[in-house]
Amino acid sequence: MNIINEFFGIGGFQREPEGYFSWQHLTFVTILVLIMIGLAVVIGLKNKEKDYKTKNKVIIAAALLIDGFELFKIIMGCVIDKSFDSILSNLPLFLCSIQLITIPLAAFSKGRIKEASIDFVSIFGLLGGLLGTYFAGQNYSAYPVLSFTNVVSGITHCISGFTALYIFTSGMASMKKQNMWITFSILGVFIVLAYIANISFGTNYMFLMQGDGTPYDIFYNLVNGNKVLYPLIVVVLFLL
Repeated sequence: MNIINEFFGIGGFQREPEGYFSWQHLTFVTILVLIMIGLAVVIGLKNKEKDYKTKNKVIIAAALLIDGFELFKIIMGCVIDKSFDSILSNLPLFLCSIQLITIPLAAFSKGRIKEASIDFVSIFGLLGGLLGTYFAGQNYSAYPVLSFTNVVSGITHCISGFTALYIFTSGMASMKKQNMWITFSILGVFIVLAYIANISFGTNYMFLMQGDGTPYDIFYNLVNGNKVLYPLIVVVLFLL
């Protein structure tokens, strides 16, 4: 029972976080990333010559898994905190949370929306897979490596990375220029919603308010935390 309580952080962790870029952090995320790459390459190459419907089944599975894990994390957060207040800090408005919407869109939509969503996932999914594992300083500085928060975060980010690599290796990406406005629109909607939430609840969704221990701190420090320049730089980086 103590092990379970410690894993979920019920009543607070007794262990000190091993730390960002500690050998425990790097070992854990490297194992996850290697599994992510291996599965994506093997399944992607296996399905490369198969019909589109067969290829799409893998994206459907990824969509169900990533949303399932995220929903479980939110529910467990409320149970652990014994309050619904934790929902405010776990809204699907983080940078990598866009995949909670775009992977299902890639799986279940049709036409240009599907094409644009697949392209979006193929780009941001891989970035999320790396940023949410190796560069998640906000997580690994705050929680022990083998804790519920970090394990679920690692899994969901690697599902994003897996989906992106699978799309490329199976030949599903189209990268049509005429669909770019759709991908920018998806990103734009999330940026606006995240910024509104940040102002309303004092959160830091999509790292629009500060770097929070991630590489975005470089730009935050560069402009001395300017409340106009910093978020503008972050948005430009997203678009690039």
